[in-house]
Amino acid sequence: MTYKQHYSRYFKEHPQSLHFAPHSHHYWPDVTRDAQLAYWDDSARGVDHKWDIVFGERVPAVQRYLAALLNHPHPEQFVFAGNTHELLYRVISSFAPDKPLKILSTDSEFHSFARQIRRLQERSNVQFESVPTEPYETFEARWLDAIKQGSFDIIFTSQVFFNSGVVAPDPLTWLDEVPEQTQIIIDGYHGCGAIPTDLSTIADRVFYLAGGYKYLQAGEGCCFMAVPKGCQLRPEFTGWFADFVNLAKPQQASVQYADDGMRFAGATMDFSAVYRLESVLAWWHRDGLTVDTMHAYVQRLQREFLTILEEVQHPHIHRGNLIVNDLAHHGHFLTFRLNNAALVEQLAEQLSHCGIETDYRGERLRFGFAIYHDVADYQQFKKALSQN
Repeated sequence: MTYKQHYSRYFKEHPQSLHFAPHSHHYWPDVTRDAQLAYWDDSARGVDHKWDIVFGERVPAVQRYLAALLNHPHPEQFVFAGNTHELLYRVISSFAPDKPLKILSTDSEFHSFARQIRRLQERSNVQFESVPTEPYETFEARWLDAIKQGSFDIIFTSQVFFNSGVVAPDPLTWLDEVPEQTQIIIDGYHGCGAIPTDLSTIADRVFYLAGGYKYLQAGEGCCFMAVPKGCQLRPEFTGWFADFVNLAKPQQASVQYADDGMRFAGATMDFSAVYRLESVLAWWHRDGLTVDTMHAYVQRLQREFLTILEEVQHPHIHRGNLIVNDLAHHGHFLTFRLNNAALVEQLAEQLSHCGIETDYRGERLRFGFAIYHDVADYQQFKKALSQN
C-alpha cells in the first residue's frame, strides 16, 4: 500500500527530497488545498454571515471527526484556537493571580510551555516542580511518586515527549492518585494522529491539547483542546467567542461563559486551518484510514530504517545512540543522542546535501516517519549514509 498519491503537490515541489521531519512540519495532503479555497468561497458568499457556516457547519463537523478519532464522548467539548499555547494559558488564567499556584510537570515539555513556566516562576506565588524524564526506565515510578507527594493545582504532561519520541505513562496508571480539584492537561501534539488514542474513560477528567501542524497534516493555525464535561473554570484570558451564542444579548455585569468547550474560546481567528483539518479527517474517514493503520505502517518503516542502520554501520547514526530502543512505546520519530551539538549540526547538513531532510535539537538528531514514505525510499538514505 502506498499513500504518496495523496501528497502530489508537495512532492512536485520537492521531487528529490526524502522528508524525515514530519514531526516538525508534516507534508499537507492535496485535499487541504481544496479546503483552503473552500474557505475563501464561503467567505465570499457569506461575508459577515460566514460565521453561520463556520460555527453552524464546519466547526461541528470537525468536532465530530475529532471525537471519533480520539473516542471522546462529547464532541461539543472541543474548542479551537490558533495555537495550543493560547488554550493552555486560558486554563492557567482561570486561577487567581494573587493566590498560590502549584504546578507539576516534566523537564521534557515543548518550548512554549517551558518558556511560559519559567516566566510564571518570576511570580512569588508560583511553585513549579519538574520531574526529569530520564532515565526513562524509572520515569513512571518517579512521576507517580511526585503526584503522591504534593497537592497540585495543575498537572501538565505530554502524551509523547517532543525531544525523544518516548510515550508517557498511560494516565490511567496515575489518575486515581490526583485530587479532584487538580486540573490535568495532556499535551497530545506529538501523539494525536500518530498514536492510537482512547479518551473515553478520561474525557471528563482531563484537558487534551493537540493541533493540525504535526500528524493531523493540516498545517498551522488549527489547534484544539478537549475540555472536561461540566468544567466551570472561568478563564481570565477570554474573548468574544467564549459566549458566542449570547453575543446579541445585553452584556451583563458578570462575564458569562458557554457551558461547553467554547468557554475556553478566544476571539477572531483564521478558520481556513479548520477547513483544512476537516478535509484531512474527512479523507481518512472516507478511505477508512485509521490511526491504528497509519501507526502500524510507520512502525514497519521504522523497523526497515533500523535494518538499514545495521547494514551500514555508521559511526554515529546507529542503534546504540538511540535514546530509547523500545518501539512498542514510541512515537513516529526516532531520536539519536550524539557526542555534541556541533557534530549533530554537521551531520544534518551533510544529509541535507544528499536530499535527506531531518532536524535536530542540540545534541539530538531526529528522524521522523510518515505514510508518504515507502520502504523503497530508504535506499536514498542508505546511499547518503554510506557517503557520510
